Amino acid sequence: MKKYIVPAVISVGLLAAASIGVTQAVAHHAFAAEFDGKAPVLLRGKVTKVEWVNPHAWVHLINTNPDYAQVEWMVEGGTPNTLLRAGIDRNSLKAGTEIVVRGYQSKDKACTPICKANGRDVTFPDGRKLFMGSSGTGAPRDGADKSEMP
Repeated sequence: MKKYIVPAVISVGLLAAASIGVTQAVAHHAFAAEFDGKAPVLLRGKVTKVEWVNPHAWVHLINTNPDYAQVEWMVEGGTPNTLLRAGIDRNSLKAGTEIVVRGYQSKDKACTPICKANGRDVTFPDGRKLFMGSSGTGAPRDGADKSEMP
């Protein structure tokens, strides 16, 4: 009987691990699944909050650039670890910090239920400009991601 129980337990464990991996893979998306590479945005405003979550951090800001909806925008960045390696941390993105974000708008131009963009880089009040995206996501090659340079 033992020779059947051990393989059965191992099989159930592998199936559970595989189903968790599939769920996580479906939840993560490529750039083109949600964002429009032909719809660049330049957002300016004050940070209202930052969500340091995986697989992407989200920076919320109230946009003041009249070229785009002057409401709260959610800007997707790389993973928290990617942002930290780029020099962006909890102290540099505090609520109230005035920033400029260059990126690409979501395919949902109606901003329903909220305006979203994928951030390529962020410029801070002191002039520092840092890459905030994720490498290899399918976003347009625009020079922001130094790892994509020839």
